[in-house]
Amino acid sequence: MFVSIRDEIVFAAGYKQLGEGLKDLGYQAVELLVLRDDTVPALLPVEGKERLRVSSAEELAELKRQAESLNVQVCALCMGNNFNAADREAEVSWAVRTVEAAAQLGIPVVRIDPLLKGEPHRAAEEAQTLVVSALNEILQRTAGIGVDLGIENHGSVGNDPDFLGYVLSAVHSPRLGLTLDSGNFYWRGWPLSKVYAIFERFAGDVKHTHIKNIAYPEEIRESERSIGYEYGRYVSPIDEGDIDLSRYVRLLKQAGYSRDLCVEDESLGRYTEAERRANLRKGRQFLERLIQIA
Repeated sequence: MFVSIRDEIVFAAGYKQLGEGLKDLGYQAVELLVLRDDTVPALLPVEGKERLRVSSAEELAELKRQAESLNVQVCALCMGNNFNAADREAEVSWAVRTVEAAAQLGIPVVRIDPLLKGEPHRAAEEAQTLVVSALNEILQRTAGIGVDLGIENHGSVGNDPDFLGYVLSAVHSPRLGLTLDSGNFYWRGWPLSKVYAIFERFAGDVKHTHIKNIAYPEEIRESERSIGYEYGRYVSPIDEGDIDLSRYVRLLKQAGYSRDLCVEDESLGRYTEAERRANLRKGRQFLERLIQIA
């Protein structure tokens, strides 16, 4: 197990170049967000080229070269896909290309978003069917490629453990699991004790992680709250929130998880640029200690 960080969090800390930020913050692994044009941020922009297309063999080779020169591991690709899009084939094909690029880069997992955006609104059962159908097709079209898909517990439906359990059971593929976000179930409004119970339920399904934390007043930690209740006010640096991340890490270790703990500290907007960077260094050190002692 090791510590990584999302590219967007590095940029949110004020860095203009991803490689520079990773080096300054002390991270040697990064998750890259893939846009719909198949591009990711360059680690070291060359001749003004700030993004590289992972569906291009030449640009993929350049990304590999940059990662090797910086001694940085690209540990996951992140998609903001939408299986509710009018052009379903475009969404599935984009995911297939992303999985193929991940395989070329030696990346073990692609983060999948269960959030269904836009019209029409889908009832829960219809949403389940739509997501299962798309995931089955992606897995079938990438059969033989050793890259996993990690559904993040994201949004209202995605933070419903029954929804996640249904999708995992209905697809029933060893390549499908979760990008288990440590803060999102709590964001959803579940009481803290229920959050830990959900972690326990899904620990064996984890393919990837996002790490964040929230610090609610003590009197509401065990209450069920509205979705996203005052999140901007209470989201915290990862080592300062209510969620016991040592417990989270220990559960993952016991389940055999050995990949990254990916920092997604969404509290940065509350701090100065210098404080943001200090918090991200502190967060990395905090997780490194947890990995050692969990």
